[in-house]
Amino acid sequence: MRVSSFYPVIMTDQVEISSTYYQNYFNFEVVYEADWYTSLKRVSNSLTYELAILNATHTTIPEEYRKSVQGIILNFEVADVDIIYDRLITELKLPLIQELRDEEFGQRHFITEDPNGILIDVITVVPPSAEETKLYKQQIWNEE
Repeated sequence: MRVSSFYPVIMTDQVEISSTYYQNYFNFEVVYEADWYTSLKRVSNSLTYELAILNATHTTIPEEYRKSVQGIILNFEVADVDIIYDRLITELKLPLIQELRDEEFGQRHFITEDPNGILIDVITVVPPSAEETKLYKQQIWNEE
């Protein structure tokens, strides 16, 4: 199978509010916008990231699955999580679900949430502890 794109679709009853949230706080741009669906993209360092917002009750979805999203976390890996924390939490006052902290498995991160209750985990990869390093199959962090 040749995949040309892969992206999450957030099913919600708040299409416009959700779209505006990802545009304002995470620099996504609108590709397509209808009252029932918005396609967003973000270009960063020649990489393109996509996200879509869909009205959960739209007829394109089988009736038994027309429910708003729950139980998902969107991870945003960034170069400096402290700068993003200052902007999103300190300056813009997004809700803080989990305080900025370092994890043994190699992350410095904080968690906020979008208007749908979707957790947004903003992460900088950092060197893991010696014990956790043994669990990695590939090195994904920069040595300091």
